[in-house]
Amino acid sequence: MPPPIRDIVSKYLGLIRFSHTLFALPFALSAATIAWGRHGFSWVNLGGILACMVTARSAAMAFNRLADRDIDAQNPRTAGRHIPAGLLSVRAVSLFFWISCALFVASSAVFLLESNPVPLIFSIPLLVFLCGYSLAKRFTSLAHFWLGLALGLAPLGAWIAIRGWATLGELPVPCFLGLAVMFWVAGFDILYATQDADFDKKAGLHSVPARLGVRGALRLARLCHAIMLAWLVPIHWLAGDLLGIPYLVALGGVAALLAIEHALVREDDLTRMNAAFFTMNAIVGIGLWLVILEEVLRHTGWLAVG
Repeated sequence: MPPPIRDIVSKYLGLIRFSHTLFALPFALSAATIAWGRHGFSWVNLGGILACMVTARSAAMAFNRLADRDIDAQNPRTAGRHIPAGLLSVRAVSLFFWISCALFVASSAVFLLESNPVPLIFSIPLLVFLCGYSLAKRFTSLAHFWLGLALGLAPLGAWIAIRGWATLGELPVPCFLGLAVMFWVAGFDILYATQDADFDKKAGLHSVPARLGVRGALRLARLCHAIMLAWLVPIHWLAGDLLGIPYLVALGGVAALLAIEHALVREDDLTRMNAAFFTMNAIVGIGLWLVILEEVLRHTGWLAVG
């Protein structure tokens, strides 16, 4: 008897760590919310952005699992992942990857309904860049920053999806958000990679913890998160009258959450990594977007448009 559909869906959601979509998606929505506050809301844009985010990440994660399957099998921490553990075959994951790629391109075409061809034009180059991250740790310790830039493109991509070529004249807000995401993601990816510092050295893989040691990696992660906050502050002024004092208060909350994240992870104790990695970062992204949403709604009421 074939496995229930629910079990199959559960395997694929586990394969791509679907819950981790909460990292980049809120920042894409933050950029989109500010853009909508300036130019008006569209349900087509919202649906297209959500579809692109989910399908692009699904394709990138599937490619990562395919590219790393042999490495994952050798690492005790990752040996239980779907391909090494035999939960999903290489063929099945490959098929899922190509379907996700096709759905991402199709999702990019949705914006043609708004007379915006730019997302479709850049859809395939973007997929190539996103998937390239999975190969980066084989030749550079900057792989963490490649991942950061990959996710940091989400705010810029959302803005382009709404504004098309007009984005060229409005780059500061989405670019500052994107740079904030880049350093945020690089920081917590370096934190997460401290678990594999010894394995990476033995396997000849490049990572910051393998290169600098756990202590050096933790310091660099803290620096990355300080830089993230530095990129977020000017958005208060760049967004014009859309963001007020509540946004600055929210940044104080973000700083406090990041401080807690780093307090949970110590050189001699990495056991609370999951709480630091997932819980704190999910709250950071969602919480900041909700504040931006409330601010924009309060100033414009664009939800009534479209």
